[in-house]
Amino acid sequence: MPGISLTQVEADALIAMPKHRMDEHVVNYPAPGGKVGVPLVSENKRENFFLDVTRGRIELHKGTYQTRARQVVILVRLDFGGQTHRNPDHEVITSPHLHVYREGYGDKWAMPLPAGDFPNAEDPWQTLFDFLRYCNITQPPRFQREMSA
Repeated sequence: MPGISLTQVEADALIAMPKHRMDEHVVNYPAPGGKVGVPLVSENKRENFFLDVTRGRIELHKGTYQTRARQVVILVRLDFGGQTHRNPDHEVITSPHLHVYREGYGDKWAMPLPAGDFPNAEDPWQTLFDFLRYCNITQPPRFQREMSA
């Protein structure tokens, strides 16, 4: 990984750390083909994070939700409605799938979406809120869903 790499202990601590929205602004859930990046902060305000929400341009049920730390380190990424993923050991993981930071590999490994944490993976809107919980975003951004979303 060019630039910043974390130990697994650091990454796990950042993933588990409660994260809060930085302000009370309403964030529009992106239209098809759109993307939004939302800054987040730790409770003690010592760590900054980003939540990225990306939607497919043609396939409305395709997209990516991810949290980043230190500007560029992807901690957790959920890909849905897209293609399969091939892990470094050549195991193929179908969509939807979850990437969780792994020391030495960054976000290169994926695993099947944990059904207990994401009970309705067919609904991108509900899956967003499940993802926020999974990433311990305890005071999430105030998302507004557009009528076409």
